[in-house]
Amino acid sequence: MRIILLGAPGAGKGTQAMTLANSLNSPHIATGDLFRAALSQGTPLGVEAKKYMDKGELVPDSVTVNMLLDRISDPDAGNGYILDGFPRTVKQAEALDKALIERGEAIDMAILVDVSEDELVERLTGRWICRICQRPYHAQNNPPLKQGVCDLDSGDLYQRDDDKPDTVRNRLKIYDSETSPLISFFENQGKLSRINGEQEIDQVENQLINLIKSK
Repeated sequence: MRIILLGAPGAGKGTQAMTLANSLNSPHIATGDLFRAALSQGTPLGVEAKKYMDKGELVPDSVTVNMLLDRISDPDAGNGYILDGFPRTVKQAEALDKALIERGEAIDMAILVDVSEDELVERLTGRWICRICQRPYHAQNNPPLKQGVCDLDSGDLYQRDDDKPDTVRNRLKIYDSETSPLISFFENQGKLSRINGEQEIDQVENQLINLIKSK
């Protein structure tokens, strides 16, 4: 199956995408990885993308879609794939649909890992870093033995600006403004399903697999 996994930062979709890939024996395709691979290998699309990135400009959707099409043409994607991080906007979704139609293909389903803003903020603002060794901790999932102190070298723990509550909430607002129309886009196509992402990781995983198998 050709699956798009949607979810806000902190929703856990990356973790679930990797688990799904193993369960379904299909590749997990993340656009960030595609860009890094294309740039490091110096592919024609990577060279083209670099021209825009060097100018501080956004890489056109057409370039990103073509990178994606190259990747899903690989033999391991013959039976399907899980897309993570693309599309991010309706414009990108439309470009992807058009490109797939030309190949006689289509996305089978889009799954939203749904998590409330308050829960996302709690997850994303829980990260703390040691000033000395840079070891990461998490207030809920991986706390230090002593609050504010690194277990390894007793260094002070600090929070990066990107992980502070006001910054996180602003990131989530931007995400929501871009993604809400995308959710409606797949709903209108009859392809959207939702999973409660506030459950335990294995519960989310089981529901995702059962949902896919029911289609």
